[in-house]
Amino acid sequence: MNSKNNHAPDISYFRLSLIEFLRESYPERLEDNSFILACTEAATEAYEQSIRNGDTALEATEQANAVLFNGLHFSMHDTIKNILWNEFADEVPEDAARDLAMQLLPACVPVFACYPLSECFADEPEYELLYTELTGTIALYLENHELQ
Repeated sequence: MNSKNNHAPDISYFRLSLIEFLRESYPERLEDNSFILACTEAATEAYEQSIRNGDTALEATEQANAVLFNGLHFSMHDTIKNILWNEFADEVPEDAARDLAMQLLPACVPVFACYPLSECFADEPEYELLYTELTGTIALYLENHELQ
């Protein structure tokens, strides 16, 4: 390895990056240690392979991050949290939205399952339908659980 790559990230760097991202956007996956290990090992291998192929440390890190965060671009948790912030700001304090989104996730999963979620789904016309349907599901949940 040449001198410009002496500060190469290792598996702990990728693990911590993934855990921080999961904590914010996919808290339901924080306990999935096999998923975390598989992603971090794959990212580390992608980084090392990229360096072996002659890429710079920055290019290798970009490739490793693409592997590390593969499939984690549309967050159900973030979508619910954003709906709470946008549509229920009067009923749900902003600082409570994260925890409430975790509580709401099981009730919302069947709604998400009806849509082809992908990295670019938020840009698709179907996103508005999902948003509207989730808003209704959340409103019913809040009403049934006397949170509204």
